[in-house]
Amino acid sequence: MLPRSEEGMENRIGVIGIVIDDPIQAGETVNHQISRSASIIRGRMGLPGTEGEASVIALVVSGTTDEIGALTGRLGNIKGVRVKSALAGK
Repeated sequence: MLPRSEEGMENRIGVIGIVIDDPIQAGETVNHQISRSASIIRGRMGLPGTEGEASVIALVVSGTTDEIGALTGRLGNIKGVRVKSALAGK
């Protein structure tokens, strides 16, 4: 069983997949948003795109659905960034 957060909400574990179509344009903003949520990130793997290619980042996260949703929402609002998440069942 995963630990509960301070508010009593149960933490969930999952993966967030991020595709950055234009890393030069959006990469710094993506990294800033990821840094803002460092407390829920358990692991990160990135594959930089070569010239003209998209970059891909995979995050392993553990937090409440609100915390994870806030991160995916902020990332999804960045132009040229696509985000998908998958969370383990309760």
